[in-house]
Amino acid sequence: MRSIYLLFLCFFILSCQETANNENENKPEVSKTTDKQPALKELDIALLKDGLGMEGSENNGEFKITIPQNDLKVSVDGFKIIPPMGLGSWVAFTPTGSQPMIMGDIVVTEKDLKPVQKEVIKQGLTITAIHNHFVRNEPDVMYMHIGGMGSEKELAEKVKAVLNTVEKSRGGDPAASDAVAVENALDTKMIDSILGHQGKMNKGVYKITIGRSDVDLKENETGISTFMGFNTWASWQGTPEKAAVAGDFAMLENEVAPVIKALIENDIEVVALHNHMVKEEPRIFFLHYWGVGPSAKLVKGLKAALDQTGVEIKK
Repeated sequence: MRSIYLLFLCFFILSCQETANNENENKPEVSKTTDKQPALKELDIALLKDGLGMEGSENNGEFKITIPQNDLKVSVDGFKIIPPMGLGSWVAFTPTGSQPMIMGDIVVTEKDLKPVQKEVIKQGLTITAIHNHFVRNEPDVMYMHIGGMGSEKELAEKVKAVLNTVEKSRGGDPAASDAVAVENALDTKMIDSILGHQGKMNKGVYKITIGRSDVDLKENETGISTFMGFNTWASWQGTPEKAAVAGDFAMLENEVAPVIKALIENDIEVVALHNHMVKEEPRIFFLHYWGVGPSAKLVKGLKAALDQTGVEIKK
């Protein structure tokens, strides 16, 4: 009886193995590279420079042009707002698996807004946000985010046309005027030690830029870097007794409420909350803030808000 049982068990096991083999043979082959991002095509940066008619900065195969708005004499609460405080237009170019992609932020006055947005649409680019960075600023300025894809030659021509429209509206090149400086007697080492990041001084403005390496952000299936504008930043000027700080928080959706709460509880104004992109994954929100007061109090307030995000603190 036992022999019959063992024979039956062996037959059952062999039948199961044969069935599994047949099923595997009938399954379609799955490529191991299916989920991988297509290889990025290298940017022709020389062609971009030639088409734009200007130099720029490069980082890990990406390219960015920056146009300081030196012609605009903006002030907020008695502080001069110069380009390092957030008064500069920029456009960044990144390679993708197909065509290059751009992201940019164009500073416009109330007079510039209509002709510039018309030109953006005429050129086949997209407008992904229009918003403010400040309140009580004189004169009023707005920020128009743009995006698009195409060849290097096409994108350079389109971006150049948009920038030319700004020049025409203003009656000259915004960057042609002499850059001014502001007072800065702040203890930058104190700011660095509390925030956990170091910044750079430019014309009296001390700016710290913090990337979000903890978030794998993609737009059009392409990774978006700190260089392309996915970052949190803070720009400082003034004295220890009366400093001004302006900046931007890049946040995941679950970080929005706690960051706002931390800023407001520390007497830092939230002046704008908006998107910069429309097809990003995961969703990202950007928040602009403005604070005036003792620098030690302001930096502790920013640290409280920063602690509500997933930003990795550098030691």
